[in-house]
Amino acid sequence: MLDWLNDPALQNMDPVKKELFMTAAAQVSGKSGNSMASTLMSIITSANRKGVRFTSEEVALILKIMKQGKSPEEQRQIDSTVQMVTAMMNKYQK
Repeated sequence: MLDWLNDPALQNMDPVKKELFMTAAAQVSGKSGNSMASTLMSIITSANRKGVRFTSEEVALILKIMKQGKSPEEQRQIDSTVQMVTAMMNKYQK
């Protein structure tokens, strides 16, 4: 899981966001796809409440990196969980 630290796309990420991502990575290490996605979305939601906003590109990058090495089924679980949480977040933000 620590291979993501070397991803060149993360080098330009805001240090606060990168720290949150590192926290998420530590919390999801060894977890299943559903658990990973839920943890990530929880951290993003918490960050939003504190005024830290991840762009859709940053979220997509984080998900791409976190799905590396996961089985196709786990990758589908991650995508499904993210879609569900995103829909719920959009509903409550309106």
